[in-house]
Amino acid sequence: MEAIIKTNKGDMRFILNPEAAPKAVENFVTHAKNGYYDGLIFHRVIKDFMIQGGDPTGTGCGGESIWGRSFEDEFSLDARNYYGALSMANSGPNTNGSQFFIVQAKEVPDNLLSQMKQLGSNGGFPDDVIQVYEQKGGTPWLDFHHTVFGMLTDGEDTLEDIASTRTGMGDKPVYDVVIETIIIED
Repeated sequence: MEAIIKTNKGDMRFILNPEAAPKAVENFVTHAKNGYYDGLIFHRVIKDFMIQGGDPTGTGCGGESIWGRSFEDEFSLDARNYYGALSMANSGPNTNGSQFFIVQAKEVPDNLLSQMKQLGSNGGFPDDVIQVYEQKGGTPWLDFHHTVFGMLTDGEDTLEDIASTRTGMGDKPVYDVVIETIIIED
């Protein structure tokens, strides 16, 4: 299953991962098909970190799941916050609603990579995971804190363009970056 997030800056295509995060995918897909995300903005943009959207209030304080309440985190050893990861935004454990973010960090700081190598598999960072973080970048400190439910497959230029948007107070873009619609392809 794939999702195309169509924005006023271009499109981004993601492969969704219902095996790793069935509730997060169901929530996102249902909201997308119902038009919940249509016209919403990316309300928080931090270059070299992530872009965040999915809040109907545009403040970072709103939005709800399709169930009308928060739902639990879904973590998988195979779903990491690599560059291009589509993840649930939250305000702590098991507080998922409608907000999501896309990881835009192209590099993991060297000191963090060194720590990950020292921790190794016992610390949750097998060699293959470290290798992907070294090659692609990402935000490993968010692993097992935010549910990863998809991965960017096309539209890196759009992600980079959005991440380069000038921002003001609260990391909110000065000019709205709008999610026009999200198309789901089964």
